[in-house]
Amino acid sequence: MTSTTQIIDATWPAAAIQTQGPWTLRRGDGAGSRVSAATATGAVTPDDLDQAEAAMRAMGQTPLFMIRPQDATLDHDLEVRGYRILDPVNVWACPVADLLAPMPSLTVFPVWEPLAVMNEIWDQGGIGPARRAVMDRAAGPKTALLGRADDAPVGAAFVAVAGDTAMLHALEILPQARRQGLGGWMMRGAALWAQAQGATRMTVLCTQANDAANRLYSSLGMCVVDQYHYRTPHKEETT
Repeated sequence: MTSTTQIIDATWPAAAIQTQGPWTLRRGDGAGSRVSAATATGAVTPDDLDQAEAAMRAMGQTPLFMIRPQDATLDHDLEVRGYRILDPVNVWACPVADLLAPMPSLTVFPVWEPLAVMNEIWDQGGIGPARRAVMDRAAGPKTALLGRADDAPVGAAFVAVAGDTAMLHALEILPQARRQGLGGWMMRGAALWAQAQGATRMTVLCTQANDAANRLYSSLGMCVVDQYHYRTPHKEETT
């Protein structure tokens, strides 16, 4: 099965990826942690850590490492160096078929390229031009989703496919339209589109601190299939 890291790299790609020693290094160009974090491809030494830190600083980024379940030793070594935990994440998944249901008319529409109103919705949620540039870079099957409620555009999301797996990103619903069920219909709309692309598995990432979103994915019958967190220096802000 394709790993979480591979799915993220395919559906939410960094501006550039390079391999250096036991590292995969990502340049994010200001688009957030998913596209800026380094991942280890094997055992690392203190010298390897020094080199990764230097390489990320050379990119203009604060050192940032993604820590997956297999990275326990790296997690400990970074803690010893004074790195703090940032944004523990749940990876939710289920078969695409489990999300399929008759859609209310005029509720969710796949559209590529995103409409101006969708960009406005994303802007209000802090998903600015740098993150939207990530969507443009995704090479596989992809689409944006427009969500409507009360005859008005109030939601936007992005979904792309890697192998047999679709991953949804950048789900944003305007505050006045939240807690009315649109998030669930956006996920079902994503699944309907994903099925048409041949995907059989639907995934989405959610910080563990986002209680409302985690409740939504659980209510849809999705399960947590993976987890990760980041480590970054205590005295620095991530790019």
